[in-house]
Amino acid sequence: MPHHLPLKAALKRGALIAAANWPLVVVQFIAEATLKILLAVPVIGGLFLVVLLLGAEVDDLLAGDVRDIVASVFAALRANPVAFAAYATAFLFVLLGGSALTFVVKGGTMALLAEAEATAGPIERPPLRLEAVRRAGRVHIDPFLDGCKRLWRRYLRLGGCLLIAYLVTAAVYLLFIVGGYALAENTPVILGWTVLAALASSVLVVWITLINLIYLLMQMIIAVEDVSVRTAAGHVLDFMRGSLREIAAIFGIVLLLVVLATVASILATAGLGLIAFVPLVGLAVVPLQVAAWLMRGFVFQYLALTALGGYLAQYRLYARSTDAVHTLRVARPHISA
Repeated sequence: MPHHLPLKAALKRGALIAAANWPLVVVQFIAEATLKILLAVPVIGGLFLVVLLLGAEVDDLLAGDVRDIVASVFAALRANPVAFAAYATAFLFVLLGGSALTFVVKGGTMALLAEAEATAGPIERPPLRLEAVRRAGRVHIDPFLDGCKRLWRRYLRLGGCLLIAYLVTAAVYLLFIVGGYALAENTPVILGWTVLAALASSVLVVWITLINLIYLLMQMIIAVEDVSVRTAAGHVLDFMRGSLREIAAIFGIVLLLVVLATVASILATAGLGLIAFVPLVGLAVVPLQVAAWLMRGFVFQYLALTALGGYLAQYRLYARSTDAVHTLRVARPHISA
């Protein structure tokens, strides 16, 4: 028995399983959108706090995009340590609470998707039949809640490890960047340090991507094998050593699709911006932008579940081949005897 699927078959299987369980796409989108909205609340609250208590100018704070607004709010709050401590505490609580919600919801999603992949049969083989796709659907409220209940503790621990990894990575990166610029005094050194900073940013992107991939694979293995976080880490390392090419191929194709979807979204947003100033026609821009935002979110979530379905298919075959090899090795001494 082969221990992996061809890339096309794995992606097709993942896409069909994600399509058959399309409500999970909506659930994941709502969970992540809720986290973003929750994180926007302390930002807006900090804006009012800065304006009302610290006497800052509204025009200065609202100048620029969202990142500029957040930076302006933090800069203004640093002048008042008490206000800054209260704001940071509130932001931390919202971040932890919203992240915990997404981690728990992911448990139900992962449990249903793993069950769907295990019972779908050879759905990726032609001919493609609608009835086979319908049978692959496993979305029901009770199994979803059971998955959340069964996995939430382990997913919270795993999510906490992810947040700690993010925090440590951000601290090391900022220390490297800020410390390097502080040591660079003359122009040649600054130019060289700028190149190093750009390389460090590239390494940061690769590192964050690798962390997210390992995090996703650990979620998958915890749901499939029903093991602890520590045991799942060992299984992930074994799986990546045994099927690195297959994992990288799925990841690369899905990443390319995400990049293409992002470029298309940016072009669509720019096109809508061109008609925003046209009288009457510009009134249609807001609902079109909302529709584009929803479409982009659903597409990204569908691609994520497609990749997850491909990983599940590859891991299932890898685990079966590993078990078969282990059984054969155990049986050989008895045969020799």
